Amino acid sequence: MPQPSRPLADCPDAAFAAVCGVLTDIDDTLTHEGAIEPEALSALARLRAAGLPVIAITGRPMGWSEPFARDWPIDAIVAENGAVALFMEGGALRTEYAQDEATRVHNARRLAEAAQRVQREVPGATLAHDSAGRVTDIAIDHSEFVHLSAERIDDVVAIMRGEGMNATVSSIHVNGWFGTHDKSSGAQWIVQRLLGRDLEAERDRWVYVGDSTNDQLMFAHCPLSVGVANLMRFAAELHTWPAYLTQGERGAGFAEVAERLLQARRG
Repeated sequence: MPQPSRPLADCPDAAFAAVCGVLTDIDDTLTHEGAIEPEALSALARLRAAGLPVIAITGRPMGWSEPFARDWPIDAIVAENGAVALFMEGGALRTEYAQDEATRVHNARRLAEAAQRVQREVPGATLAHDSAGRVTDIAIDHSEFVHLSAERIDDVVAIMRGEGMNATVSSIHVNGWFGTHDKSSGAQWIVQRLLGRDLEAERDRWVYVGDSTNDQLMFAHCPLSVGVANLMRFAAELHTWPAYLTQGERGAGFAEVAERLLQARRG
């Protein structure tokens, strides 16, 4: 099926001029092989200088996200698919959770059991290298340091869901967790918490930028959704497309979005 997204250049300037903030994935949207691309870092700095808040929403763990929440020119990172928010407050890094401590402790045992089952039943399945920093989910590596076939990825997802977990597939990991949170609820939570704004009431004024199948929920929620060009890697698996696609991949694609926003604000 042909992809229904339009080129980013087709987005009306008026739509970008009304934007009040940016939500973005991290892996393979801002980064390449785990490192932020120079174009993306420069774009984040320009957006901050223009007064546009930027919040990253990622499946990466809390521990992995901490240095970037401190050092990147962004307002917050919501990690572990909506479970943990990290942001600077009063010169210090603050961490808040979507679940209370008792729930996190209870789920930790269930997560460990599910991880063991996946590794036992799916040949080649291994925990992601960043697993030590995770507090509310598990991640199975499929493309970062090891390769799992599409069939094996489907097996991992099936086991997670059979255990009563939510499961999503990013560009590098299969993430699984217990709870009702997701990227959308995490975005709503942090926008209200930090900015006092109702994301649902003004979602046509927020841009979301992503690159893979686990961004589809946010593509659906944000009319101004944008996929960086490497999203096409997942064309066969997508059921919900972003409204627009960039020409550039990863950080270069994010920089395209930032430049369109800044041009629109300049009039």
